[in-house]
Amino acid sequence: MTVTGGAAAALARLRADGDVPVDITRLPAREAAERELSDPRYHENDPNLLQRGLDRFWEWLDELFGAASGATPGGVLGLVVIVLVVAGLVAALWWRLGTPHRAPGTTGDSLFADGPRTARDHRTAAARHASAGRWNEAVQERMRAIVRSLEERTLFEPRPGRTADEAAAEAGRSLPSHADDLRLAARTFDDVTYGGRTADEPAYRRVEELDTALERTRPTLDTASTGAPA
Repeated sequence: MTVTGGAAAALARLRADGDVPVDITRLPAREAAERELSDPRYHENDPNLLQRGLDRFWEWLDELFGAASGATPGGVLGLVVIVLVVAGLVAALWWRLGTPHRAPGTTGDSLFADGPRTARDHRTAAARHASAGRWNEAVQERMRAIVRSLEERTLFEPRPGRTADEAAAEAGRSLPSHADDLRLAARTFDDVTYGGRTADEPAYRRVEELDTALERTRPTLDTASTGAPA
């Protein structure tokens, strides 16, 4: 058996004067070698705890990817393609759906967040936001103006906690020619208020034009059986 390094140094110390080797058994030789190798000078260049941890992590990651690529058609390339496809699908869904909306009617979804204000007050606030390019706030105030105006015209009763969707559905029964536009305006309001979307000038102008058109439209009585005009 060949002994190298620290073990050789340990055995060298066990030689007697005159360079005569000392005959020792295997166990004492191993203990002598271990004592020699425990000397700190042999461990000056050992990696520290952090480096050892990183080495173990990269070894684990390599084994993980190796196992995954082995189970995937096409090996590593196939695994990369699958990861890219999944990432692309997630990005597409996020772009299409935006931040998930809260269910209508939950706490905090009330159309009017502050105290009672007239339709004229909301229109004035909307125009002020629009002139400053704050399209989100302009859309919100114009939608509030629409609902407040319909309440002032007694097309439906004022009700605390009413949402934009509920208001659009109720107004659509009395103003059926604008039902689709009302739903679109309510959706725009929800997108910028709860969905994390950003409005632009065309979105605001659509809500503004709807507000003006509703002011000029005579309501239809909500008689589901006859649908007779007022």
